[in-house]
Parts: sequence; structure tokens; C-alpha cells
Amino acid sequence: MRPATDVINTGYPMTNTPHTATDLLVFIGGGNMASAILGGLLRQSYPAQQICVVDPVAATRQSLVQAFGVSVLAEPDATLKQASHVVWAVKPQQFKVAAAQVGPFTARAMHLSVAAGIRTDSLAQWLHSERIVRAMPNTPALVGLGQTGLFARNAVTAADRLWVQQVMGTTGSCLWLDQESQLDAVTALSGSGPAYVFYFIEAMVRAGQAMGLSEAQSQQLAIGTFVGASELARASTDAPSVLRERVTSKGGTTHAALSSMENDQVAQAFERAMQAACERAKTLGDEFGR
Repeated sequence: MRPATDVINTGYPMTNTPHTATDLLVFIGGGNMASAILGGLLRQSYPAQQICVVDPVAATRQSLVQAFGVSVLAEPDATLKQASHVVWAVKPQQFKVAAAQVGPFTARAMHLSVAAGIRTDSLAQWLHSERIVRAMPNTPALVGLGQTGLFARNAVTAADRLWVQQVMGTTGSCLWLDQESQLDAVTALSGSGPAYVFYFIEAMVRAGQAMGLSEAQSQQLAIGTFVGASELARASTDAPSVLRERVTSKGGTTHAALSSMENDQVAQAFERAMQAACERAKTLGDEFGR
């Protein structure tokens, strides 16, 4: 087993995942995150005939069948008794009701939840199981570049952990955490993080237009700059602060921009915003975990 703080990258072949012909991988909810995981699994040759998605929306079920060739159900039934693993991809406010419907069929299954905020104590109580891993992924999982924080209860086995790594590894990189409370920080940092990036891209595009560029030109430059800077930060052994200093000549254009941001306390405002996201993640568990 890897240490609890290891980062696990993509590339786990699902063909080596232990399963038998009678095992069933069940998804409860078929939205964007479920689709991201499904796409990753099928790209790694996981057999579509051993996947079932439960979703009450007919259009969603039809889309899943067309896109992935998996089986679908409008509501839980005895089919779920074959489940060896269940992935929970429902909204936090829907989880308790869904668990009451699904739980009676999934006593032998290992459960992986990607629902925001709902703590494993609540999940264990609702599902009558201790084999639970809670995950906090983010939307770049849709393009295989997601970041996922993971926490496992004590009853989760080494084989269970490996399975989770393989599944979530198809969508990007994973990080095991020692304490479940750390998932609130993960939610604030990477779970909500894509929205912060989009927010800054929007601002850069507006500024580019105000300075005389077209919207298309501004968007190409803004998005390309984020992609390039992120890859440079990933590839470099230097801290982001060092990389920033290298492009900030005193008295130059970058210095003028950063000085303006410092005067406006942008960094402090951003840190407060992330703290607000973390606090909201905590309250989600309080609100919907009862």
C-alpha cells in the first residue's frame, strides 16, 4: 500500500482489476462526473457489459447507453445485488434518500462516493457498510486531467484502495489523505478550483478586449497562458514564487501589474474566498449528512 500522502498518476490498466464475470460495477447517478469516470474506465478496457448506471432521468439514461454502451436502470432493483463496487455520483441533498433505496441491495459492495460534503460516518450509517472511500474530484476529470483527493475508512482493504486508484486514476491524479477533514480543504482548493481559473480567464479576456484585442484573440491568449504557465510549473523543480520572480523585472510591465494586485489585496481576497469554500464544504456535511 502507498503512503497516505502519495500522489497517484494516471496509467493504471483496468484490465488487471480483480473482477469476475458475475461482478457488477454500479453507478448511482449518471451526470458529468459519472460520465468522466465511465469514459476513463472504458478507455482502459473495462468491460461495458459489467457496468450499470442508475439514474431517474430518461434523457440521461439514453445518453449513457449511446455514449458508453452500459446498462441503465431508472431505479434500484435486485440487479444491484450483483454489485461488487458502487460509485456514488449524486448530489449531496439526494444522497440519503438514494442510499435508503440502494442500500438493501449492496451489502457486499465496496462504496466510492464523489458527492461533495457528505462524510463517511453518515455514509456508513446509511449504507450499513464500513468499506467506504470518499473522493473529491474536479471537472478537468472530463478531459483526463482531474485532481482527486481520497480518504478511506479503516475497513477499506489494500485491494479496495488499489481499485479506487485504478478507477480515479483514469481521470487524472489522486492524492490519499490521512484525515477526512482535509477533504474540505481539497474541495476549496482543487474541487472548486477550476471555477477560479475560469473566473480569471474571463477577467483577462475582458481586459484584453478593453485594450483593443478581439474576444477570440483575448481568449486564445488567456487560455494559452494558463495552460503554458501550469505546464511550466508542473515541469519545474522551482517553487511558483521563484517562477513568478523570473518574469517580474523591477520597473517592468509584470511588476506594474503585480504591484496593482498587491495594492488591491488580491491575494488576501483570494485566500478569504477559498476559506469561504472550505467552510461551505463543512456545512454541506452538517446540512445533508443527518
